[in-house]
Amino acid sequence: MKQKVLQYDAVFEKEADGGYSVWIPDLPGCTSQGGNLEEAISNIKEATELYLEDADNDKIEEGNIHKDRFIVPVQVSTP
Repeated sequence: MKQKVLQYDAVFEKEADGGYSVWIPDLPGCTSQGGNLEEAISNIKEATELYLEDADNDKIEEGNIHKDRFIVPVQVSTP
């Protein structure tokens, strides 16, 4: 059986109490977390595989690999 390899962007956010939250923007609701970066990577891979297992196989596509996507912190003042 031929296996399809897909690639998605994952967003990691360091948590104040340690560890990381992580989500896949192209797969709504596909989130996970881990006590360290390696664990968070492993957990989001597993979460993505489970997410795709439940998806309609005919509609599974590779994520939009956003090579031009980046995050910039923006500070604003509030009254």
